[in-house]
Amino acid sequence: MIRQGHIFIASPLRFGVRVELERTLASMTSSPGQAEPENWLVPFGRLKRIHVARFVVLDDPSLRDRIALAESLPVTEPVRLAFIADYDGGDAEFLEALAVVAGPGLRKIFGFCIDFEPRTDLIAWMRAHRCRTAANYINWRGRGTRQIAEEAALHRALRAARLAHRTEDPETLWPILAQAGQAVPLTPLQKMPLLHRLGDIAHFLLLPVLALVLLPLIVLGLLPFVLLLRRREKTDPVLAPVPDRERNRMLSAQEDHDITNQYSAIGSLKPGRFRRWLAVVVLWVIGWGARHIYRKGRLARVNTIHFASWTFLDDRRRVYFASNYDGSREAYNDDFINKVAFGLNLSFSNGLGYPRTDWLIRGGARREEDFKRYLFHHQIPTQVWFKAFPGLSNYDMARNARIRAGFEARPRGRALRRWIAEI
Repeated sequence: MIRQGHIFIASPLRFGVRVELERTLASMTSSPGQAEPENWLVPFGRLKRIHVARFVVLDDPSLRDRIALAESLPVTEPVRLAFIADYDGGDAEFLEALAVVAGPGLRKIFGFCIDFEPRTDLIAWMRAHRCRTAANYINWRGRGTRQIAEEAALHRALRAARLAHRTEDPETLWPILAQAGQAVPLTPLQKMPLLHRLGDIAHFLLLPVLALVLLPLIVLGLLPFVLLLRRREKTDPVLAPVPDRERNRMLSAQEDHDITNQYSAIGSLKPGRFRRWLAVVVLWVIGWGARHIYRKGRLARVNTIHFASWTFLDDRRRVYFASNYDGSREAYNDDFINKVAFGLNLSFSNGLGYPRTDWLIRGGARREEDFKRYLFHHQIPTQVWFKAFPGLSNYDMARNARIRAGFEARPRGRALRRWIAEI
């Protein structure tokens, strides 16, 4: 099983550089927000272990909400440039490969940040400006870029052979397909190393052990927690402004260039320690679940997300959310509302202005119009977004993995017919 990593690097911008930065980032794209794989600054296509990556300017359009809804929070926060990536392998080797392939380009881009100078050690700077992600979701843990590429090539070869022999029965067709598939090199799938497996087991046990150890405190604190939660839920203000058409056109221009889209959103947490630490605990549990339960193709009942992450900013006063998903923005929102509204409420209801919830999991996203307006209010453009496998959805990748498994297992009878049907 391939080890996979996620990185979030962010730093405040220098004063007055925003326009030039936007122009520089736009020069990396072939269409609005869509990275050219061989662009002149960061040629993502040469980094063979990268799945998705983005550069995004974290300029929060909802900060002004604090004036009316959260006077205890600062009126301003730094505007940051962030680089986010999901990749195969360890963090150190990824940063080294990134610096080798795109060192001069990264220096130009990060040069817009306040503390990056011409002689700055690039790798050390990136490490120093890494933000720890509160929760990270991977659609299929351990499925690396090499596996995805090889299985897609296998499917193309088998499909071509199948279409060239449309009238053959399954048993006659098998040797033809087997011969076509043998021409495609397939790297043996790796098993998880023992140390990583032990680390996974230890992390899995962490939640039940903590729950058991803290059970007396949880029992004692449950009633005060519920009373405080219900008081906040009944009094926290809601803000769901009508979407601006011009801004919607700007965001829409970056979408639907491929079967997969990107999503970026940023917003403030509700003021006070209660909401802040509730968000910390909830996101930690979500991260735990994503690592140990939702690791094979689905986040609860949703199977369209490739990668997603939640990251705290500014001493946990704000959260940035990034997602890479199949389908349109509207379908993505509807999928979550219809299937896992309770999960949306858990992960986002601590946000300032979120639609009113009941008992933390009810209401909220079920108030569909307010919820969609809230999401739009916090969505921001992603200036540069790269996906290593355009045209491949999560469904395609899962189907290709099943086809490979069948190819290597030599199915017979009904299993053979089902396998051929998938091709």
